[in-house]
Amino acid sequence: MLEKLRRLITPLAIEQRTVNLDGTQITYTLKRTNRRRSIGLRIDNHGLTVNMPLRASEKWLNDVLQDKAHWVVKKLENWQAKKPISPQWRDGQSLFFIGEKLTLHVVVSLFATPPLLQDTQLFVHVTDDANEALIEHAVTQWYQRKAKNLFNERVAHYAPLMNVAPRMVKLSSAHTQWGSCTTRGDVRLNWQLIKMPLRLIDYVVVHELAHLIEMNHSAAFWQVVEIACPDYAQRRRELKQWQISPSRQVEN
Repeated sequence: MLEKLRRLITPLAIEQRTVNLDGTQITYTLKRTNRRRSIGLRIDNHGLTVNMPLRASEKWLNDVLQDKAHWVVKKLENWQAKKPISPQWRDGQSLFFIGEKLTLHVVVSLFATPPLLQDTQLFVHVTDDANEALIEHAVTQWYQRKAKNLFNERVAHYAPLMNVAPRMVKLSSAHTQWGSCTTRGDVRLNWQLIKMPLRLIDYVVVHELAHLIEMNHSAAFWQVVEIACPDYAQRRRELKQWQISPSRQVEN
């Protein structure tokens, strides 16, 4: 019993290390704990994490890493390829708005004013055109205002058709989710959806509203989605081609 308690309260020993795997220098996080009996490797958007028993030998660790070297390198390359690229907030930058490509035009002005969309040109007036944070803030606020209006319109369109009534609709800045729905009836939609074509925005709206009927992803849930969005499978595949970009938090 005492040994079990010790295992539960023993803190993790964590350190950053570097190792050469298949000719590639890999930085990884090593976590030692006496809760483990084997060495485990995990790769996600944080990189490589190695979990190992507290008193495991360095030789055992090195053998496992070298044995899995090819797998680790390939997995890390795949994650890197999926990692969204932070946009450059400067004049001439391409942006997306409801599926259409826009060109950002940064204009120096004595006073900052809300961005103005003219055809496929988005004009942003700022006091310092070299200050990318200032430009990003202006564009993000513009995106969020547009998103709030459009999302409310699409929810108002689909909710009666699906015979549901969300308690509220709010914007989200989630890093990994396009939308969410709570058991209380709160629907959250990621403001970055505003960059996508309307058909994909509608799919996410329908998806989250369907959770007001089925709070799961069962066959019954997908039947609800299909009623309002018959080609949901195709739209779902298209949605996977879009990624959430690193950005400022939502002001909601």
